[in-house]
Amino acid sequence: MVDNLIWIRGEIIRQSTATVNVLSPMAQFGLNVFEGIRCYWNEDKGELYAFRLKEHLERLMLSCRLVRLPSPYTPAQIESFMMKAIQANDFQTDTAVRMTIFGDGQGTWNTCEPVSMFVAPMAKPRTELGMVPALKACISSWERINDNVLPPRAKVGANYINGRYAHLQARHDGYDLPIFLGQDGKVSEGAGACLFLVRNGLLVTPPTTSSVLESITRDTLMVLAREAGITVVERSVDRTELYLADEVFLCGSAAEISPIVSVDGYILGQGQPGSVTISLLNAYLAVASGEKHDHPEWRTVVHCRALT
Repeated sequence: MVDNLIWIRGEIIRQSTATVNVLSPMAQFGLNVFEGIRCYWNEDKGELYAFRLKEHLERLMLSCRLVRLPSPYTPAQIESFMMKAIQANDFQTDTAVRMTIFGDGQGTWNTCEPVSMFVAPMAKPRTELGMVPALKACISSWERINDNVLPPRAKVGANYINGRYAHLQARHDGYDLPIFLGQDGKVSEGAGACLFLVRNGLLVTPPTTSSVLESITRDTLMVLAREAGITVVERSVDRTELYLADEVFLCGSAAEISPIVSVDGYILGQGQPGSVTISLLNAYLAVASGEKHDHPEWRTVVHCRALT
């Protein structure tokens, strides 16, 4: 096990020594809100960029509000904790950061305090453009959680058990990953990633009212696609549209862009990641890593190579 340095309760310590009470709301009931932030290393500049950090921290605060978990920290403080953790590890490589605000101490599922936080960075390489995966998906028999059950727009740890059921079933049935339908029978998202399809020259994605996370990566790709002259449409999507699509992909901070080449055995396009998918992946990585200078507001320097 990699034993990185993390920030927790005001200290930088080894992750192997970090503890949480087994009777805490976090351990017993999954009472936590979290963000996963990707940071991209630019070798030429010797800088590590956190991608859309401001938006991630804003969403973290909104998740706290929805689940009524009072954050003891401001976004500015959390940003400083993140930088301390990354710099303590001296990461000069692509990095993923998990930051979690959680119900600490000892309590029940409705306990509101005490609240603590940890920030845990780990080395995580970006998708290699020469080795983009070609994934097989299925429509899950499990229904996506909805706003009147467990609101998907809140990034709450317990919500992801919904994705666990679907993901494990998909793997058991011989697929790489699942695609959820919502309560209305329309396409929602994957297990922890939003969905796009390409059909008749349009880039289509379900709206945020289709039980999907208000994804920062999803928003990024819509901006980049429109800048590339691609028409983007947000609308409800029928299951069978996926079978007839030219391309389908999932996206998220962890997934970046994950091309799907078949759904329920229906081969999409040529059975390989499509041209729109690959072009968006190229654009996404170029902007996130600073290789392309567009959208500097999306990149926050969180670590630099030491000068010698």
